Amino acid sequence: MSALGTIITAMITPFEENGNVNRSEAARIATWLADRGNDGFVVAGSTGEGMTLDASERNDLVATVKGAVGARAAVIANIGTSDTRSTVRAAKEAEAAGADGVLVVVPPYSKPTQTGMIAHFGAIAEATRLPVLIYNIPGRTASNMLPETMSKLSHQFQNIGGVKESSSDLKQISTVVRDKAERFTVYCGDDHLFLPCLAVGAQGLVGVATHIASREYREMMRAHEAGDVQKAAAIHASLLELGDALFSTTNPIAIKWVMNQMGFAAGSCRLPLDEIPAAVAGRLRPLIAPYLAHA
Repeated sequence: MSALGTIITAMITPFEENGNVNRSEAARIATWLADRGNDGFVVAGSTGEGMTLDASERNDLVATVKGAVGARAAVIANIGTSDTRSTVRAAKEAEAAGADGVLVVVPPYSKPTQTGMIAHFGAIAEATRLPVLIYNIPGRTASNMLPETMSKLSHQFQNIGGVKESSSDLKQISTVVRDKAERFTVYCGDDHLFLPCLAVGAQGLVGVATHIASREYREMMRAHEAGDVQKAAAIHASLLELGDALFSTTNPIAIKWVMNQMGFAAGSCRLPLDEIPAAVAGRLRPLIAPYLAHA
């Protein structure tokens, strides 16, 4: 198993009414998530509105969350940008802030070549001792890291330790699993595809619904590993509607609303993300009722 764990939550960033990061509430949320069996957290990722955080806010958030959970859970700082120099600097800052690993997205908007991706991730790997997780999410970046590129990175750099694969392409994910270095961990990056990804050899999840359903996702993984196909499939089916509702508007609008309902001061999203549509909230209310009852 990866040192960063198997069930990892892409954690929201709570904001105060004045728009500032609510550090004390971030510590409270992280502690609650650790109590519910999360192995780790991605801090300042897309679910954590990392693109709206400046470097100081991101580093303070990493230090706050790590201080709250200590050795109980891994803290993975999302640091990726479209600029290699600033990403290298952010990697060093995350290490100094106490992160256990860094998540680095395939550079968005600039559409780098595959050789450019190798140079980019290689520079980051050489700048830090921390495990580096590649984040491949073509739907947000407009670029797809091909399996052969990922394989080269996994074999060439010892601390490029895994990928959050959000291409939603099971053939691609299967190829990544087949060709990767042995120590390289493939994390499913789409909640609804966790069981299919496990079936082709993925080893963990970086999820959003895991804010409230981490126990169910772990139980599904355990059932799969034990060969109980029917149980794993039943849990998978039971989670589909929740996951679909959470992603029926732009993430993290819905999950922040859910965490507010759970009693946390998650606050609103920073612009340009706005409030949850009434129809989405109405759809979610009955789905989260069982979790509210056991919060």
